[in-house]
Amino acid sequence: MEQEKGLLEGVVVLDLTRVLAGPYCGALMADMGATVIKVEQPGKGDDSRSMGPFVNDQSVYYANFNRSKMGVTLNLKDPEAKEIFKEMVKKADVVIENYRPGTMEKLGLGYDVLKEINPGIIYGACSGFGHTGPYSKRAGYDIVGQAMGGLMSTTGWPGGPATRCGTPMGDVLGGLNLTVGVLAALVNKQKTGLGEKVDVALVDSVASAMENITMIYQSTGRIPQRIGNRYESTYPYDVFPAKDGDVVIAAGNAKLWKILCSVMGKPELADDPKFVGIQERIANHEELRAIICDWTKDYTIDEIDKMLNDAGCPACPVNTIDRLVKDPQIAGARGMFPEIDQPGMGKLQITAMAQKLTRTKSCPRKGAPLLGEDNAAIYGEMLGFDEAKLAELKEKGVI
Repeated sequence: MEQEKGLLEGVVVLDLTRVLAGPYCGALMADMGATVIKVEQPGKGDDSRSMGPFVNDQSVYYANFNRSKMGVTLNLKDPEAKEIFKEMVKKADVVIENYRPGTMEKLGLGYDVLKEINPGIIYGACSGFGHTGPYSKRAGYDIVGQAMGGLMSTTGWPGGPATRCGTPMGDVLGGLNLTVGVLAALVNKQKTGLGEKVDVALVDSVASAMENITMIYQSTGRIPQRIGNRYESTYPYDVFPAKDGDVVIAAGNAKLWKILCSVMGKPELADDPKFVGIQERIANHEELRAIICDWTKDYTIDEIDKMLNDAGCPACPVNTIDRLVKDPQIAGARGMFPEIDQPGMGKLQITAMAQKLTRTKSCPRKGAPLLGEDNAAIYGEMLGFDEAKLAELKEKGVI
């Protein structure tokens, strides 16, 4: 199907990834125009095909993270399949995988082998702990990344248990970092003609995102604890209860603090010695929170949102998902929940990537492939296999 060209038009990606972190990277590049060929195990496919929610017995989870891709089957444990894969690598720009480190080497398809076949190949690997170090052979999942990377230790409420972020941020951060590394390697390839191995760990991705939290300990020796929704470095920067839900108020500097005081009808608070500066507001945050809560409880989240933003103070509702997917900015103007035609499901609303480009589109280009949907097209175009050859390979369990 003819598609508007994207920034990565002409880039060929062999996507061996499964479930979330790796497929997220592949979907991002596919949305930006790359030809991403999803390579799956015959008869089974990506593990996420069996993960809900389901529409017509097909996985929406799989559809969301594998849209815009082509799909083939190939049994990489089979010697003939390995040779087929190597022939595909000769014509590809990128290989991405998220197996446990050492798996591709056992298959005889690690980076050291593939770079001999194609010196320009970019090999992107995403795993729990990366390809080096004493933990490298451990299995890694999102919750492991969030726990080992420090995020869970600072998420939740004082005195409460360590808490996983509600969405799989370890996987998402891993997928984003894999994409950044692969795209940087593509730029370098344009200059040198040489490929690169991009080694991304979920744990590293979470640790990198901890920003000032780790710096508090590194610079002062204090171990940051769970503090709920407030922020270590300024206040009020927190969640407050309204009549019909919760609202965020982010009065993070002196100017915004004065605006908040004025909107609340308490301009005298701005000069109160207990709240006059950031450090004073942090030190007395419990008393200040009680004052703000006493104001917010009398208004709806939308009323507070309008009053504060109209005055120039950042605030917003804590959107429940039903509000999020109908929001005029997020769903409307920014198009974050586009509709695709998904084989076997019909019209399906999915979640878009965040990149908005000026001259080219980064958007879902087609539904996710059915298992082996593009065997004939991909193997025919890339390797010249005819119908008889494809039938033979299928009969032997190679594809």
